[in-house]
Amino acid sequence: MFQIAGHTMGTPEYTLPHALDLFHAIGLDGAEIVVQDGYQCAISQQAKPGELAALRRQADRLGLRIIALTPYYSRFNDLDPVVREAEIQGVCRVIQYAQALDSLYIRIYAGNFAQGDADPDGQKRRLLIDSMRRLGDLALDRGMKLVMENHFNTMTVSAADSISLAREIGHPAVGILYDQANLTFTGNESWPQALHLQFSKLYYTHVKDLIFREGCRDFTSSDVSHPTEEERNVITRIVGEGVVPWPEILQNMKDRGYCGWLSLEYERRWHPQDIPDASVGMKKSADYLRSCFCKLT
Repeated sequence: MFQIAGHTMGTPEYTLPHALDLFHAIGLDGAEIVVQDGYQCAISQQAKPGELAALRRQADRLGLRIIALTPYYSRFNDLDPVVREAEIQGVCRVIQYAQALDSLYIRIYAGNFAQGDADPDGQKRRLLIDSMRRLGDLALDRGMKLVMENHFNTMTVSAADSISLAREIGHPAVGILYDQANLTFTGNESWPQALHLQFSKLYYTHVKDLIFREGCRDFTSSDVSHPTEEERNVITRIVGEGVVPWPEILQNMKDRGYCGWLSLEYERRWHPQDIPDASVGMKKSADYLRSCFCKLT
């Protein structure tokens, strides 16, 4: 059966230890932790072994698996080799952190590729593929997987893009992070299309929900991580209170044989005005998912 992780994007008011305590209190199975400087509920980009060891001990004591780490590197396809190598080395450090924390997945932004960018000769794509194969070798050696998220301003913005890239990379440790909410608000594939296209390389899943702003469907974002308030075409919602049909998606995923992790990417970090504190909204989201599990055939 599915397992539910809490994403520390949803706990900006908490320290990491307090977030893990919350995830345990609301009955979650694990945690997905941001790796980034300047954010309270994250592992720093220069984390010390003692910090990681303490975090691992706490998670073990609580019965939580730190299942995934989420860094914000993306320029694996940059034409400047110095920039590209710095991003690769950043993920190499995160792989070391993941090993210390017994994490299985590392979220990947598959290249920096804004909506207006072009790659006429395919060089950026080739550089991204080379970077992912190189990092994939390191991940495979340590028993973990890199998961490229369906995400705007990357080279895996759609399910079709994601599976095409994953197949060309052709590495067992490099797969896809399925995010139907992202596909929905960027105007890409519906959930039946997305699962049909990319299920063969689907390793991990983000769960969130949304509604569209009235009269607003076109999507744009000037940044890879999140759109500004002026750019947003949706409003974040507690899972089960938006337009993403999670009962149907979960049934289809189960029918296809997926019984892995669902990470509650509760976006309070970016949109605190939309949703309540994680102690309320993430708990309601988890309770909703569990109610869906009970109805699966």
